[in-house]
Amino acid sequence: MKKLLFLWLLTVFCYNTKAEEIPARYPLKGKVYDASTGESLPGATIYFSKIKKGAVTDANGNFALSLPDGTFDMECSFIGYKSFFTKISAGKTTSIDIRLEPSASVLSEVIIKDTRTNENVASTEMSLVKLESKTIKNIPAFMGEVDLVKVIQLLPGIQTSGEGSTGFNVRGGSIDQNLILMDEATVYNASHLMGFFSVFNNDVVKDLSLFKGNIPAEYGGRLSSLLNISVKEGDMNQYHGNGGIGTISSRLMLEGPIVKNKLSFVVAGRRSYADLFLPLAKDTTIHDHQLYFYDLNLKLYASINPNNRISYSVYTGTDLFGFGKKEPFIISWGNTTHTLQWNHFFNKKLFADLYGTYTSYSYFLEQKSESLDFRWDAYNKDMGIRLDFSFIPNDKNKIRFGASSTLQEFSPGKISMISESGSTPIGSPITNALLHAVYASNNQILNDDWSLDYGLRLSVFQNIGASTVYNYDANYNYIDSTLYKKGDIYNTYTGIEPRLSIKYSLSENSSLKASYSRTFQYTHLASYSTGGNPLDIWVPSSPLVKPQTGNQYAIGYFQNIHHKKHVIEASVELFYKEMYNQIDFKDNAWLMLNPKIEGEFRFGEAEAYGMEVLLRKHEGRFNGWVSYTFSRARRHIDDINEGNPYIASYDRPHNVSVVLNYEATDRVSLSASWVYSTGTPVTLPSGRFEYNNQVFPVYTDRNSHRMEDYHRMDVGVTIKTGKLNQKKFKSEWNISLYNAYYRKNAWMIEFRQNENNPNLMEAYKVYLFPILPSVTYNFSF
Repeated sequence: MKKLLFLWLLTVFCYNTKAEEIPARYPLKGKVYDASTGESLPGATIYFSKIKKGAVTDANGNFALSLPDGTFDMECSFIGYKSFFTKISAGKTTSIDIRLEPSASVLSEVIIKDTRTNENVASTEMSLVKLESKTIKNIPAFMGEVDLVKVIQLLPGIQTSGEGSTGFNVRGGSIDQNLILMDEATVYNASHLMGFFSVFNNDVVKDLSLFKGNIPAEYGGRLSSLLNISVKEGDMNQYHGNGGIGTISSRLMLEGPIVKNKLSFVVAGRRSYADLFLPLAKDTTIHDHQLYFYDLNLKLYASINPNNRISYSVYTGTDLFGFGKKEPFIISWGNTTHTLQWNHFFNKKLFADLYGTYTSYSYFLEQKSESLDFRWDAYNKDMGIRLDFSFIPNDKNKIRFGASSTLQEFSPGKISMISESGSTPIGSPITNALLHAVYASNNQILNDDWSLDYGLRLSVFQNIGASTVYNYDANYNYIDSTLYKKGDIYNTYTGIEPRLSIKYSLSENSSLKASYSRTFQYTHLASYSTGGNPLDIWVPSSPLVKPQTGNQYAIGYFQNIHHKKHVIEASVELFYKEMYNQIDFKDNAWLMLNPKIEGEFRFGEAEAYGMEVLLRKHEGRFNGWVSYTFSRARRHIDDINEGNPYIASYDRPHNVSVVLNYEATDRVSLSASWVYSTGTPVTLPSGRFEYNNQVFPVYTDRNSHRMEDYHRMDVGVTIKTGKLNQKKFKSEWNISLYNAYYRKNAWMIEFRQNENNPNLMEAYKVYLFPILPSVTYNFSF
């Protein structure tokens, strides 16, 4: 099968190479910028209507194509900007820089958009969501901010992991199966304030792409999705900024040139201040509590010359929960990422990107009291390098190839006594691993109707010492251990990961698409919760824990419906996923501070399938979208549920999202969103028994019950203040209601003894949010 696939790909490529032997071809390369800030614009469209040829800029704003002999009218367009027109004489003009003027200048918020007008139909890619932090406040704010992760949860195929969580499930996958990158550096925990906010400050986000299915070949390591977020580069021409003062948090962003047109910066910070109001509460027991988060972003961008650009990006953020002052109990976690990027043009057809990345995710729990005095620490660290090449031999092929290598370090948790200096920490041992990959792919246009995007990724995972490996029998009973020296490679896994997308154009406004991808995951999350929590434990693959593998198949129909001057996008996608070596935990598993945590794991298979429907209107005073997802997720794990299949904890068959935006006047805009989903599966006790004066619950089949169905409406209004045509300073008020009709959605089920009958246990619904109003003052200058 593998040989047949290779021969087929080789035949397709050779066929197209022969077809492209046409004389009088002239290369044209260029870069598209924002004229006001000097930042590059990924996803801009370059189009020559006479010859019906075009290109779309890459992540760095670059494009390249070839032209026949002659002079042609060129149009460059990008949503939110005025189109640029010029004449190009093939052979005489070989390079061009294009600067697009913004069509409007308002405060930066989130807008859902295509990379180009007809991308929904014309692109080979499917199962792809793109967001841009650009011009319109479209989504009702939660606690005063529009959160990017909460926005993507309103789109088909993406489900929230629970009330008050920024964890998300994609097409029946678990939350650890999503690869989250910020400027190419991994983010292990994307939440602030126990999931009420994400770590992504919208003021510095340039663009966001979420691949739900066919992940590009240059990326790997997760089964379900890739969430790739790029930070803006900073204004090369002038200084300006924006910010907001809200009821829960405030933020400020500044950007501008250090050396005009050569070196720019952007810096931003956020801080919540709920803890500042705790001393005012009537409940005096919480006066000394701590409750806050902060984060900082910094990016430097240098244009050395037309062929070389360098950028350095850093993020750091921390959350802290503290209870009590005399005997404090503290929980804290945080991410730090660094990215150094070099972009180089070799010639008009070949360019490269070199990335060096560093990620650190750490978390601790600390208790100080007379009876108990300890600190628990855990962390993950990644240090990686990746080299990507893009080669455009002609306007029918865009070839990408490259390699990457990452050194990983995992410390699942150690505990030490604070009062006993020099005491030896106890807990799970530190483990190290190497992850390497090489890849190649090609986006190929066969003719006016058919196009392909195919690639192959080879990944190699290695466990390295020093390490102590615990050995188990077939029933997961501990046998003995093996000690490996520092630098020893004691285990290796190899993954072959093909990727394929096919597009067939039915007409100018409709197309059929299909995709297949195979992925490997070598890093796993050990967690009791479905939505994740800051004390979750990440573990690498090992001789016992094999890598997760997955195959995903998808097919879809895409159409653009033209209504008057506007376009309504419509799409229907069907998907099926099969996943192997899935991890769950035996009943009453011991996860915290367990050096033999692998003995608590159980392994098996999973499958997910579903349908996604989307109707979306981008433009006009009235815009928004409606999405529906039908999705099922089932698991079959040894020794769990008596060996019988069971539905996953994130199986929610029906999900509906409605997002509406209306620009009532030039000053006032209204927005609303409504979501519905089937209730979350839960495992409930069916009885209890006593043993040695202790009470133990007896449970039903795993996930055999469900909570009540979830639904919620959020509404918001934005009012611009001051003169509308004022350029130096702009401001607006945002007022929003979260859970506007006070739906008491269950967060968890709690069991209590009946007051009149201690032998009777009663279930109570615990919910988090009543109606939550928020007011934010936003400004830009």
